[in-house]
Amino acid sequence: MQTFRISEVAGLAGVSGDTVRRWIDSGRLPAARGPHGHRTVDGADLAAFLRADVPDDPARQVSSARNRFRGLVTAVRRDGVMAQVEIQAGPHRVVSLMSREAADELGLDVGSVAAAIVKSTHVVVENEPVRGQRHG
Repeated sequence: MQTFRISEVAGLAGVSGDTVRRWIDSGRLPAARGPHGHRTVDGADLAAFLRADVPDDPARQVSSARNRFRGLVTAVRRDGVMAQVEIQAGPHRVVSLMSREAADELGLDVGSVAAAIVKSTHVVVENEPVRGQRHG
């Protein structure tokens, strides 16, 4: 299984390295020491954490999301023909339906890194008011 350094976890979760260290120190996110003494997080453990305890950063909600979401695969459901793949990219959960063959060829498994590229002909952008401000 793939393991991630604190800086990689921070990038995938969309938070700072200090936040990841606090999650580890508080026991919320399991970690081990790598061969050089650095803390590492198992991909499956990170996927479970992101699926159950998605970090929420209100500051990210003031801008429109980009069309490329790099994140961690948190779930893969395969049947005979199709696959449903869930990616947690920071606070964003992206779900894709694709052929099982495509999921297999891409090697998509829980704990692997993937990017969801979204193309849409219609995008809705909402303005989130800052606390204390009123629109009138």
